[in-house]
Amino acid sequence: MSKVDSAGQVDAMLPGAEKLAARIREKALALGFDAIGFCPAHLGPEVRERLTDFLAKGYHGEMGWLAERADQRTQPTTLWPDARTVIALGVSYAPEGDPLATLRLPDRGNISVYARHRDYHDLIKGMLKHLAQFVVREGTLAAERASATMQHHASRQDSAAHPTPNVPDIPPPGVKVFVDTAPVAEKPLAAQAGLGWQGKHTNLVSRSHGSWLFLGEIYTTLVLPASPPSGGGCGTCTRCLTACPTQAFPAPYQMDARRCISYLTIEHAGPIPLEFRPAIGTHIYGCDDCLAVCPWNRFAQVSRQIKLQPRPDLIAPDLTSLSQLDDAAFRQKFSGSPIKRIGRNRFVRNVLIAIGNSGLPDLLPHAHALTQDPDSVVAEAAQWAVTRLKACQP
Repeated sequence: MSKVDSAGQVDAMLPGAEKLAARIREKALALGFDAIGFCPAHLGPEVRERLTDFLAKGYHGEMGWLAERADQRTQPTTLWPDARTVIALGVSYAPEGDPLATLRLPDRGNISVYARHRDYHDLIKGMLKHLAQFVVREGTLAAERASATMQHHASRQDSAAHPTPNVPDIPPPGVKVFVDTAPVAEKPLAAQAGLGWQGKHTNLVSRSHGSWLFLGEIYTTLVLPASPPSGGGCGTCTRCLTACPTQAFPAPYQMDARRCISYLTIEHAGPIPLEFRPAIGTHIYGCDDCLAVCPWNRFAQVSRQIKLQPRPDLIAPDLTSLSQLDDAAFRQKFSGSPIKRIGRNRFVRNVLIAIGNSGLPDLLPHAHALTQDPDSVVAEAAQWAVTRLKACQP
């Protein structure tokens, strides 16, 4: 029998919780989610220990926000004390074809698969809200049935000596939705909920979707049955570790973000350190090298989300035209794209690094034109590209 504490919080599963979880799963798949699992709103101490070690070693680089709310990030109930269950959800963004193919085209830039379409945050946030409404509606009905059952049992015990006790109503469930914009340990929670496991590249790996899952969460006050572990694992495979151009993995399951191309091209605001520039190649926004080589990707089906289909102009964009973007043109081209967040100057900096790595002297005039750019970081990257390309001339 469910119990209600003094704060009105249900501390055990409602009758029929298994059926409720099954209905939530069915609704999630109908809404377009590709993976769903349930786990208690609690993470073990090893999650906090890993984050503490990551921060202590300085692996987070300039991402100071990772340290600011570490307690909430590593323990769901610190963020929301009423949370009892985490509903972890995944949406596949698996690409069609080899996402690294454009790296073989020296005059083209390589954009990470996740950024070749509209910003996924907006899409998944909407899907999460729809599912959360369903959870509240179905959970409220379950709570009403449980309250009625408790009242019925109490009334059957009524007697003159023991009048019917006052049975409190079970409140409707509370929910909160998150998608990569709050202090939530998405990958450990997804692993605990049976969506997959954290691979040696530290990202989630799924038996069904490989390394290509966007993650989102619903925290709820409902107590729902936990999902079983997904099984699978990395075994002795080290493909992701050896594929990294900048050796960003000091050890399996550890990442030094300061060496990661995704960090350097997205989060890092200043000049990219010289030691990493040649290895960046023609990556201009993010990097999928460690994700793309995962053997589990062979089971992944191309994303069924129409809104996550890649924009043709972002699959293999021309470096020359990208280098010519001013601020207005940049904003227009990347409206609705996650690329817009880094701004024109940081993006053109990346493009110039790619031009310098292209080995194509024909691109020299385009790099030279930016050596006098008003932004000092862009101008420095342009001069670096000019020097590199001059060395390629016969």
